[in-house]
Amino acid sequence: MIAVENLHMHFGGIRAVDSASLTIEQGSITGLIGPNGAGKTTLFNVIAGVHKPTSGKVYLDGEDVTGLTPHELFAKGVLRTFQIAHEFSTLTVRENLMTVPAGQSGEHLLDVWLRPGKIRAQEVAIGARADEVIEFLKLEPVAGELAGNLSGGQKKLLELGRTMMAEPRVVLLDEVGAGVNRTLLKDIAGAILRLNLHHGYTFCIIEHDMELISLLCDPVIVMAEGKVLMQGSPPEVRSDERVIEAYLGRGLVTREERTS
Repeated sequence: MIAVENLHMHFGGIRAVDSASLTIEQGSITGLIGPNGAGKTTLFNVIAGVHKPTSGKVYLDGEDVTGLTPHELFAKGVLRTFQIAHEFSTLTVRENLMTVPAGQSGEHLLDVWLRPGKIRAQEVAIGARADEVIEFLKLEPVAGELAGNLSGGQKKLLELGRTMMAEPRVVLLDEVGAGVNRTLLKDIAGAILRLNLHHGYTFCIIEHDMELISLLCDPVIVMAEGKVLMQGSPPEVRSDERVIEAYLGRGLVTREERTS
């Protein structure tokens, strides 16, 4: 679904992404891990069109989409969420969901004047879809609540719901578990799995919670110092000495060192 080839993203003398190449297979839940400063979020920002890369290519299902803007990529089905949720705090949960679909008739002044019936019919259809998403994510108790009043975990569920309203091809999730209590984290993980298994969503997830990565992701891509260090299954990643060194700053401890 996504292919990144020899990608570089430099900020002055800082090489945030340095010759990174990777693939995100259609229908997969791919994990992206690495220590702080590894370049994970910058890579997401390049794929999602927030940054235009210094060099390299990004392909979506074989199409070169390098340098396209976020709204152009949104139209092609690429959605990105953020570590800190970007909800409309003064709108309700349901209203937040209803703002997502593009090209709504109510956005056009002539339709407002000349085709109010068309607008009402479209709003009914979008509202029905929003209600389906609310039910899927078990957000019924807060459907009428202002989004700014939600807990951190509920806001992450709302972010996931907003992606559902756009019916994306691939979703880039940035630290979906950050600041979320374990109960709501289980709900979020369950929703991601259901969307992947039953609706065919492709996900790539940045996450520091290795328990969540092990539950959801295969394969897992490891970045360090702007480069792709390795890719493998969660057990392979956890046992790889290069990964341990990247996280801990040293290689595997030898038996002699453990017993000395």
